[in-house]
Amino acid sequence: MSSACPRLVERRLNHAIRIALMSMALASVSALIPVAHAADTLDAVAARPYNLASGPLGRNLSSFAAQAGIALSFDPALTEGLTSPALSGTYSGREGLRKLLSGSGLELVQRTDGSYTLGKIATGASAPRESSTLPEVQVTAVQTATTEGTGSYTTGSASTATRLNLSIRETPQSVSVITRQRMDDQGLSQLSDVVAQTPGLVIAQSGNAGSDSSPIYARGFAVENYQVDGVGQVFSGYSSVFQSNDMALYDRVEVVRGATGLMNGVGSPSATINLMRKRPTAQFQASAKVEAGSWNYYRAEADISAPLNEARTLRGRVVAAYQENDSYIDRLHEKKEILYGILEADLSPSTLATFGVTLQNHDATGHSRSGRPAYFDDGSRTSWARSDSAAASWAYSKRHSQAIFASIEHQFDNEWLVKGTLSQGKVDYDELLGYMVVGFPNKATGAGATLYASRWVGNPTQNSLDLYASGPFNWLGRKHDLVIGTTIARTTVDAPTYGGWNVLPVPNVYTWDGNTPGNPNTSVQGSYQDKESMSSAYSTARFKPTDALSVIVGARITNWERVQSTVKISPYENNKVTPYAGLVYDFNKNWSGYASYTDIFKPQSNKTPTGEFLDPLLGKSYEIGAKGEFFDKRLNLGLAIFKIQQDNLGVSIPGVFAPDGSQAYRAVSGTSTRGYEVELGGELARNWQGSIAYARSMTSDRNNMPLNTNIPQNTFKLFTTYRLAGFGDGLTVGGGVRWQSEIYSDNQGPVGKRSRFTQEAYSVVDLMARYQISKQLTLTANLYNAFDKSYYTTTGGAYYGAPRNLRVGLDMRF
Repeated sequence: MSSACPRLVERRLNHAIRIALMSMALASVSALIPVAHAADTLDAVAARPYNLASGPLGRNLSSFAAQAGIALSFDPALTEGLTSPALSGTYSGREGLRKLLSGSGLELVQRTDGSYTLGKIATGASAPRESSTLPEVQVTAVQTATTEGTGSYTTGSASTATRLNLSIRETPQSVSVITRQRMDDQGLSQLSDVVAQTPGLVIAQSGNAGSDSSPIYARGFAVENYQVDGVGQVFSGYSSVFQSNDMALYDRVEVVRGATGLMNGVGSPSATINLMRKRPTAQFQASAKVEAGSWNYYRAEADISAPLNEARTLRGRVVAAYQENDSYIDRLHEKKEILYGILEADLSPSTLATFGVTLQNHDATGHSRSGRPAYFDDGSRTSWARSDSAAASWAYSKRHSQAIFASIEHQFDNEWLVKGTLSQGKVDYDELLGYMVVGFPNKATGAGATLYASRWVGNPTQNSLDLYASGPFNWLGRKHDLVIGTTIARTTVDAPTYGGWNVLPVPNVYTWDGNTPGNPNTSVQGSYQDKESMSSAYSTARFKPTDALSVIVGARITNWERVQSTVKISPYENNKVTPYAGLVYDFNKNWSGYASYTDIFKPQSNKTPTGEFLDPLLGKSYEIGAKGEFFDKRLNLGLAIFKIQQDNLGVSIPGVFAPDGSQAYRAVSGTSTRGYEVELGGELARNWQGSIAYARSMTSDRNNMPLNTNIPQNTFKLFTTYRLAGFGDGLTVGGGVRWQSEIYSDNQGPVGKRSRFTQEAYSVVDLMARYQISKQLTLTANLYNAFDKSYYTTTGGAYYGAPRNLRVGLDMRF
């Protein structure tokens, strides 16, 4: 037996031991904690503290019912234009509802199934009564942004586009939300998994997960803007580090497509990805999940949230996850460790303080930034197995991130909210690169391919302050909304350098095992410093000239500078203004039409022949569309037509150089993307959740020649689940398909034998099932690429998508 076999057995045994220990520990803890059951009547709802500011009656009723665990649904028309008093203190379910409804002319009505609705108070009536005439309403009044526990594929509100707490229908841009339920159903444990399922987003994957060679695209341009809880992540030098996020920490992912300069200031006009963290809950809840799958995939998660004092004014939550896996690609092995802790404290009935810490480690060995060469030296195409690796066995990638954040928010009696957030985020990355990408091997001998090897290390540390205030104001006899805020961010890097690239020959690609050539010298040769500073102020106002019309206007003023090793690599941008404008018109209670304009800018380090920096790249986004909202916001439909234009795009001037010897560029305007999108997401019917989306985008230069042909012009994404309540405690089945149109790249292959690399249109089918063994125990299964479709994920290199694979899990909830 080879020496590798005992090591393999030992590693698998360690996997099993870790998972078993975590499961046993969580099961032991859960055995000590009584399982809470939902109250059947109002009188069974225990008294607890509440902190609701005076405001819209429908919103406060929904918030109260959600916190108390009361099954309350009603027609929103009943509460239209009504407000409720503030509710601050400890109340039972009946007492709290009685106070919220005081003076409204409405009363609580109990249905025959024990749930509650609202009815108008009849003359002389004052007490709750059994419903005999009101039709049953299967809706909830108002949804909040939080998606955990809703079972929904949509959300009630999203603030990524404007910072106003608007519903998807009220936002005049295309917004998609991947909810906690969607992530759980499909096993979307990594950000790349979420992106693959998000409407309008595609990954041009040229290398392993976590590499910088797998950019995300939206509407024809690379996505560079990432946020966590609405706070931007600023590091222009290596934005792909933000892709290494594990989804165990997050409640949902909000994606706004198009330019988002109002909330970011700097970036591309593609999209913003906003990761929204889980929050502590006022009631105890705990879950533990273990998974196993193809290619030695093992994962364990634990999530515990609970009040930490009797008054429930102090709440905490801890999330932990551990994962190890091999891959369908030879030599690739990954290990991930995640820990998240957060505390919330009610300093007063109107003031909330939050403190949290996150740790995420993502380590990979046998790591590659590419697939194998796609062409032989005679110009013919290679044909590798999907498992053939381009990575040297000694190549690795280590990405360790830490974040600490604290916030305080105060809700005033006039419905205004002020919130400030201080945060520090640090990513330590160390990547030893060795991958076979250059050269064209001989078809007969296998000689001719080369290995690129290098090493880069960085430690970008971002300190930021985000402060804003939001609330309503009255003008000309009508109520409007306003947000004003400021963001200050500083990102610094002080790290060693290891020299340039080493080009090493691979003796025979057919017999290559990744060990030869060996690791080149990667000793420290110097150091570099990178400092990026951004400060900005912004304001957004939503005016309501009529009940049906909303006019949203805003602007952001940004100051930006980046200096590398005392040398400015881009000009200082002072008081750069990015405007925002949108109109939303409600045709009726279900349909709205909208139009919007927004832009964004990106400073450039490219220089003209005279040595001057090019003006910032300016992205402009125009969009018109219609949105539908059904089943009281549980189903959202969006139709959008858009155009994005980039001006001052840097184009190299062949043979011309700037005074410092660097390549000279000229600014070209008119690069644009045109297209449309259709998206439907949420509850299609009782027990039926789904997401259906089609997106088309065509990117061209000023001469109308196509650009970015390595990403598809057309994508279709569908996923749906249906719960069969009659099978035991419940069986949920689901499935989906991802389809994309043809992609290609020209001028590929050896000189003199260039050709077009094409990946034809293809589709991938995924299936899932979840069986509820008991109220606390659920068995899940996901079959990915069910028909084992073989395809390239990008053009130019032979990197394949994952073959058919299976993952099963056991989920325990208490």
